[in-house]
Parts: sequence; C-alpha cells; structure tokens
Amino acid sequence: MPTKTYVQTTINGENVEFLCEPRQSLLECLRDVVQLTGSKEGCNDGNCGACTVMMDGRIVDSCLVLGVEAQGAKITTIEGIAPAGGLHPVQQAFLENAALQCGICTPGFIVSSKALLDKEPNPSEERIRFWLAGNLCRCTGYDKIVRAVEDASAKMSKGKKK
Repeated sequence: MPTKTYVQTTINGENVEFLCEPRQSLLECLRDVVQLTGSKEGCNDGNCGACTVMMDGRIVDSCLVLGVEAQGAKITTIEGIAPAGGLHPVQQAFLENAALQCGICTPGFIVSSKALLDKEPNPSEERIRFWLAGNLCRCTGYDKIVRAVEDASAKMSKGKKK
C-alpha cells in the first residue's frame, strides 16, 4: 500500500488539508480528494489546458503538478473565480459572447483569461491569443473566446474608472 503524504494548502482562499499519494497529480487531488471537479481532465499530458489553475499567482496545468507540490501554495481553481452571489466579468463575458460549447475547455480558458487580465488589464488581441495558446478547444474557433476576453477587459476597465 503506497504511503500517503499530508498536504496543507490554500485553495480558493480556504485552508485545505488532504492526504495524497506522492504520484498523484494536483488535478487528481483536486477532483478526487478535495472534490473540486471544475478543473477538467482533457489530455493528462499538459497539452490542452483544460485543467489550468493558478498556483502562487501563475497558471499551471494541474495534470503536470504533483499534489504534494501544493504544500504551502495558494491555488485558485475555476470554483474560486466567481465572487459570492455572482459571476466574474470573465465568466459573464464568456456567456454573453457565446464563447463556450461543450464546456470541457471552458474552466481552463476562464482561469487563464482571469490571470491575464490580473496582469494586463488591457491586453491586445495578439497578447490574448498568445496568453491563451496553451488552451485548446475542439468545438469553437477561438474568435468568440478572444472577443469574450476583450469584452471582459473593457467592462473591468470601465468599472475601475468609476
């Protein structure tokens, strides 16, 4: 029987403790141990971005990070993006711009988009496309996704000027 490791971390602003096997990915720990199933398993080899989370302020493919590496880290999953009682402007823009279809890639795109807008509030289309290059979608062309990020950027910038 494999030995489990005790991990203390912060997920979506809450202190979380869990046990995991040293070989388990952060994605497996989030979904199977912590029961946060918003991050999706697409490729399980770091190519699709469906499992993207923020870890200590940077985006990572949670399928490539070991659960034990979460020790002491601050992690934000798709479940931690929305404020209480509403949607984050990125989520709202994805809905309004029909930037999603089947939904497998959507959590990763939203987490990546929020991370971009946190760092660059008014990115160019080129920067958006570059930033989201690690996220793959099989259902849409990427134009609606890019437009949603541009729309969220405009709304968020407008809200800050008040």
